[in-house]
Amino acid sequence: MNFKSILYQIFSFILVLGLLSCHQDSLQKPTELTISEGFKNPIGFYDASPTFSWELPVSKDVKTQLAYQIVVASSKDRLPNNPDLWDSEKKESTQSTFVNYQGDDIESRQKVFWQVRFWNQDETVSEWSEINRFELGLLKNSDWQAKWTGLDTAKDSIKGVRKFLMHRPQYLRKGFELPSGIESARLHITSKGVFDVHLNGKDVSDDVLTPGWTPYNKRIETLTYDVSELLTSGENMIGVELASGWHSGRISRGKAVYENFTSPKILCQLEVTLKDGSKLVIVSDETWKGTTNGPIRLASLYDGEVYDANLEIPDWSKTNFDDTAWETSEVETIADSVKLEPKRHATVKTTAVLEDTEIVSSTKEAVIFDMKQNMLGVPKVKVPMKKGDTLTIRFSEMLLSDGTFYTTNYRSAKSTDYYIAAADGIIEYTPKFTFHGYQFVELSGFDPSAEPNKSWIKGLVQHSNFEKNGTFTSSHDKLNQLQSNITWGLRDNLLDIPTDCPQRDERLGWTGDAQVISPTALFNFDTHALWTAWLQSMRETQTEHESGLVPFIIPDVLQNNKASSGWGDACVVIPWDIYNITGDKTVLEENYDMAKKWVGYYKSKSKDFIPSTHSFADWLQPYPEKGGKMGNRGDTPGKFVNTAYFAHSSHLVSKIAGVLGKTEDEKKYKALYNDIAAAFESKFFDENGKFKNKKQTQTSYLLAIYFDLLKPETKLKAQKHLLEEIKNADYHLGTGFLGTPILPKVLDDMGEIDLMYKILFKETYPSWFYSINQGATTMWERWNSYSKADGYNPQSMNSLNHYAYGAIGQWMYERLAGLAPLAPGYKKIRIAPMPNTDFLTSAAASLNTPYGKASSSWKLENEIFNLDVVIPPNTTAEIHIPKTSNQDAFVNGEFLDDASKYELIEKSDKFIVLAVQAGTYQFTTKSNSDE
Repeated sequence: MNFKSILYQIFSFILVLGLLSCHQDSLQKPTELTISEGFKNPIGFYDASPTFSWELPVSKDVKTQLAYQIVVASSKDRLPNNPDLWDSEKKESTQSTFVNYQGDDIESRQKVFWQVRFWNQDETVSEWSEINRFELGLLKNSDWQAKWTGLDTAKDSIKGVRKFLMHRPQYLRKGFELPSGIESARLHITSKGVFDVHLNGKDVSDDVLTPGWTPYNKRIETLTYDVSELLTSGENMIGVELASGWHSGRISRGKAVYENFTSPKILCQLEVTLKDGSKLVIVSDETWKGTTNGPIRLASLYDGEVYDANLEIPDWSKTNFDDTAWETSEVETIADSVKLEPKRHATVKTTAVLEDTEIVSSTKEAVIFDMKQNMLGVPKVKVPMKKGDTLTIRFSEMLLSDGTFYTTNYRSAKSTDYYIAAADGIIEYTPKFTFHGYQFVELSGFDPSAEPNKSWIKGLVQHSNFEKNGTFTSSHDKLNQLQSNITWGLRDNLLDIPTDCPQRDERLGWTGDAQVISPTALFNFDTHALWTAWLQSMRETQTEHESGLVPFIIPDVLQNNKASSGWGDACVVIPWDIYNITGDKTVLEENYDMAKKWVGYYKSKSKDFIPSTHSFADWLQPYPEKGGKMGNRGDTPGKFVNTAYFAHSSHLVSKIAGVLGKTEDEKKYKALYNDIAAAFESKFFDENGKFKNKKQTQTSYLLAIYFDLLKPETKLKAQKHLLEEIKNADYHLGTGFLGTPILPKVLDDMGEIDLMYKILFKETYPSWFYSINQGATTMWERWNSYSKADGYNPQSMNSLNHYAYGAIGQWMYERLAGLAPLAPGYKKIRIAPMPNTDFLTSAAASLNTPYGKASSSWKLENEIFNLDVVIPPNTTAEIHIPKTSNQDAFVNGEFLDDASKYELIEKSDKFIVLAVQAGTYQFTTKSNSDE
């Protein structure tokens, strides 16, 4: 072979590689495949009619999607060419999120495999995605052969706090034999109570407080685990630890609900498939054995756990243990009235470990540790003890001025764990069936000869196992601390359901708190599935009330047959927020009837469109005229709030009907909204746009303006009165739970951005920075829960970990950093930061949208403004670039003028607005004199 031939072959090889590289760039496969609310390859999935979503690859050759094809099959080897469940064929559509499954029916236990490919804007087809899968759980009660199993602990229960009965935790077990040739195994399990399950002495999962909290008289969630690797041929053993949890324990201030004095029970069905295709089923039944004479003596979510190491049972969940002395369990059949359905959102897990502790005081009797962060979870202690001594573990969010614990705000929740040592030496202990809200931990009862050290304790942070979704940072330390407080407040109050607080004798699913925080929660964490699961509980609870009433709390443990404006409206507001943030239309379909019934409830309580119903009103507004508990409702009258929310929910139902194609309902509820708005203005505002009430409030104007309840000319006048009220408050907050989230939105719409900056960055009470200046590491329930000068608020309802006022986060991300949706699900994005260099020189936000990562990051340095933007594939964006008349603008280093290759939407002395497609951009504005 001559030299020319060799060169030719080398050149050809390089050319082919280059072509392949180019080809691969334009034909990269879709990524991040998920089903329904973001599930990736789930086992025990809940939905037999899922939706499919995927992201387009980030590539210069992929701007948009013109078409897609999804193939779905019952086995992996059928893909992509021989799908037997569904082939969408080539579908011309830009939709790449929440595409409805339209194939053959799929059933309990079924394994389903799927792939997708897309065509880009040039009609070039991508490679097929990786094969993804999902496996359905047991979808119907009839799928269960097992029986509810457990001991009668009610007969041996003891009286606890407020004379509530406390059940002894149970240890249950069942031995069984298996032949050789195990192919796979699935453990389907749930409980009336909370459980931890083991196979042959090994933990099945690291889940916490399973199965979670639902309206147990309507539905109990089930879990499915792949336990193929935990089984062996021959003898096997399943063991379950079972405690009261929410089902059978002390919850709330009221009486027991759902017959929660009945003994906890387990429901367990192990299904084993052998290599020859045959199946074996091991179920919970009357052959199980159990005891309450184990080391966990008592366990209460509010009051803590008692662990006696002297009663430990070595190897109790293994085959070599003799259980002849144990009791035979009792059984109950599965009731048709209570649905058993796979859990539709993530379980609770330990998601972080806090190890950087500090000893704040120490004696031979007790030592107090500071975790340096108010948190939810349990401690992990490793402490020297003497045999027979009791280690007492107490918790507090903050300390009193004398260094002792402030626990008045825990109210009746004892929140104390106990460990009784069986021998001298180092003990290790982590409570299992309780949780605590705390920053400080006191240990007493340890070996008095030991010198306390920081390694004695770690904080296990626990919450529903969602992933981080968005970020925010800025040039201002206290604003960054506010963001930290917001995210910690969310972590600490999203333990299986959205709760009000994690520490006192409450920890309940208050609907008003939830409806104001949901947008901020959805930005920071992937909580889509958590919210939709909780909405299912809300729908189930509403069915108990023919009137359409939605209770204050979900699950409804109060059972007081009451509702509140601003709280029950969560059934309308949260689905609408989820839709706009995720683009998931399913959430509107699922909750549409509930929303209509809620509006019907308002209507049934109304005369001349003014409802007379209970209202918590603008809860915990600062400086109320009334003192005590009634003062907690603020000064905006209940009827005013009722009517405003009646109109708002009617308006949202009209909008939802429009999205769902329900034209008649859209018109009907729009007309209702208009009628209510007219009655509202006539009743509550005079011709000068002033609230007809002796006590003026910021929230009265905010609700009227934001809900668009006034004629245009009246609205303009009302805006002036709002500004006057803010001025009268020395530009401080005068709002509670309902007014605070909409204050920045209203001022933004009014063009009062600088005023909102001024309010946000206030340092004194009432303000967001006030609590930070007092040492807060989470959001507080009250604007004045504590001050260094005056101590703690005298009311015992004084949570130092309450997420509602963290709703300001939404405005921080959307306007300070400038990243917001212009179309549902961020299909169209608005990048419109609003810099104010009196307070900030930079701000940045990023978000994992349904289409991929989007970000907006601006910085002002040496009078040059830089805005870095990422727009994900298959979306478009409007970019609002702030500038002055003497500044020029540049895009990726190119001068931007009217003849630019970018689509110019608007140009003024203050802004340039461009339309762009997917890509990475840097926008710069600087003085003409710099050229």
